[in-house]
Amino acid sequence: MTETKADQPAGEAKPRRRQARGERRIQQLLDAAASVFCRTGYAGASTNAIAREAGVSPGTLYQFFPNKEAIAVELGERLTHRMREAHGVLFTPEYASLPLDRMLDAVVDPMVEFNCQNPVFLTLIHSGDVPGLMTEDHAALHVALQARLEELIGFIQPALPPERRTRTATMVFSLFKAGLELVLAHEGEERAAYIEELKASLHGYLAPIIGAETPPRTP
Repeated sequence: MTETKADQPAGEAKPRRRQARGERRIQQLLDAAASVFCRTGYAGASTNAIAREAGVSPGTLYQFFPNKEAIAVELGERLTHRMREAHGVLFTPEYASLPLDRMLDAVVDPMVEFNCQNPVFLTLIHSGDVPGLMTEDHAALHVALQARLEELIGFIQPALPPERRTRTATMVFSLFKAGLELVLAHEGEERAAYIEELKASLHGYLAPIIGAETPPRTP
């Protein structure tokens, strides 16, 4: 027999509404923390400053987070999850059929966009006293993405020795991270110009290794 809404306990909908309100409050606090961390750095941030930014009392904040370390860990976990989802479709064999310039557009643009929309991610990663759990999660994500890049390089140039693929992927990520800091330090037309400089640097490094044109199809 199917249970109707009228048959459900009257109080059952209330916990769901409370849960939804609680999630909205958590997101409000995390958004406020992101702003404070970007403005003052992790070390200079405080729970009082985060509460003020969110427009709530410190007591309200403590209902959800015991300290700023817990806030940073939760924020880092959510950003890492979103980055894993956003970048999970990158470095796939489908990109191997593209000319190098188009492949760089397809890979670099989403990664730059994510970091421009979430500058707090690098702010926390670069903080020396950020909770270790966050740095561990970021390191694991970096290893996974680099492994995917090595696979893509091997797919394009199967004759390339494994150790050369590893060095190439490591250099690509190092170039990208250095260029990304310059991109994030600028806005508007200057930011767009630095994105193009970043792609040009990657193109200049990769072209002699994997070629610049569309690889021949394997029979």
